[in-house]
Amino acid sequence: MDSGHARWQCAEGGKPAAPETLANAAKRLYFAPKHFQTGAAMETTPAEGEAPIEAAGPKSRAAAGLKRVLFAEHTLALKAQGLPPRMAILVAVAAGAVLLVLVLGLVAGTGRAGAFWFGRGSPVFGYPLSIQNLMHVLFALGLAELYVRSRVARFERAFIGQGFLPEDEETVLQIKDLGAIRRRVAKSFDGDNGFLPSLIDLAILRLQTSRSVDQAVNVVNASLELIGQRLDLRYQLIRYLIWVIPTVGFIGTVVGIAGALAFVNPDSMDLKAITGSLAVAFDTTVIALLWSAILVLIQHIVQKEEEMALNQAGHYCLKNLINRVYLG
Repeated sequence: MDSGHARWQCAEGGKPAAPETLANAAKRLYFAPKHFQTGAAMETTPAEGEAPIEAAGPKSRAAAGLKRVLFAEHTLALKAQGLPPRMAILVAVAAGAVLLVLVLGLVAGTGRAGAFWFGRGSPVFGYPLSIQNLMHVLFALGLAELYVRSRVARFERAFIGQGFLPEDEETVLQIKDLGAIRRRVAKSFDGDNGFLPSLIDLAILRLQTSRSVDQAVNVVNASLELIGQRLDLRYQLIRYLIWVIPTVGFIGTVVGIAGALAFVNPDSMDLKAITGSLAVAFDTTVIALLWSAILVLIQHIVQKEEEMALNQAGHYCLKNLINRVYLG
């Protein structure tokens, strides 16, 4: 095996020797240029639970080892922290939003600010069960859902820096090298998360079974399309919230106008009650449009991050796995 070929194995015929830390292995790889100059492949012994560090071209393996050291702390933090518990966050945010709305409503009082933001003194909807408070809680739920999606997007993009595949310009992979890579990514994804590890796993499985690069490319493309559809489905809740907030606001507008018309009496007009109902009608519309506009903006930003993470995962898999595998 030449110096341009990576060995994805442990020392002594694949049997692990004494444990060695990731940092020490990377440093030993970096400070041993003679191994690269002579073309000898250098094998490192991984610690338990760690993937082996490959030995390839003159400086590429050293750079990869140091890159893993740089990402080690971030990787461990991701594993320890994990993905955010979505339902727990939504329930906690909803409860917190209710309490916050009640407190701020009491602080705002019955003046114009309290009437506009919290429906204080409304002749139609009794406080605290006002249209404004309902929209505030729905808005908080939307922000919580987008926060979860943003965390997931960062989690997915972090896989690019884990060094699952060789990224230099010299390494060529063979079929016998793919098993170690697949074992390394096996526990890095599940049915919902882990775009890059799942793509690598499927591509390697197809390469091992069919020995066909074309079929592997087809599997990657089909997987990217299915994951993209699944990603789009994740935004169903936020789309519903963006729709329902203006709907609730328009309901408040219609009810407020209807309530104002109820006070219209040709014999004796109660102008204070009429104007109060009309104020509620238009206040709910303004708040609904404001909250929905903010949610739409944040949704586009967060969804773009997730879609970019998926695109980068597909590009990484094609560039560093499909394009460098040798089936001869």
